[in-house]
Amino acid sequence: MRHKVAGWKLGRNTSHRRSLLRNLVTSLIVEERIETTVPKAKALRPLVEKMITLGKRGDLSARRQAGAYLMTKEAVTRLFDTVAPRFGDREGGYLRIIRAGWRKGDGADTAFVELLGSEKVQEEKREKRAADHAQGEDKVKDEKE
Repeated sequence: MRHKVAGWKLGRNTSHRRSLLRNLVTSLIVEERIETTVPKAKALRPLVEKMITLGKRGDLSARRQAGAYLMTKEAVTRLFDTVAPRFGDREGGYLRIIRAGWRKGDGADTAFVELLGSEKVQEEKREKRAADHAQGEDKVKDEKE
């Protein structure tokens, strides 16, 4: 029995698990929404919350701590410039985990992890994708004529 055993091992050794979670945190900050398994999403939540709290602090020390954890400079600048200011008055609870069903290959329970307030960003991406798709169809029609 695993009474009072904290954390998630995720079937990996320590270094692999740490790399996986760092990559997930970085991807979430850059993309604002990712799809992963439910246990990974639950392990990811406290780490993202800590990164956003560092971003809200906003000083040089916090920026260096975030830079030491996140994998890209782009993620650090995005965290401090766009993501953290969005949660200025909020005391935690920056993520939403939405269960998405089961993966076809192995039956793993999957979930979408998204930052609160990312609906606007997702809608912009969706509109851009639709516009690009429409332009692509126009090019195909022009080539056929």
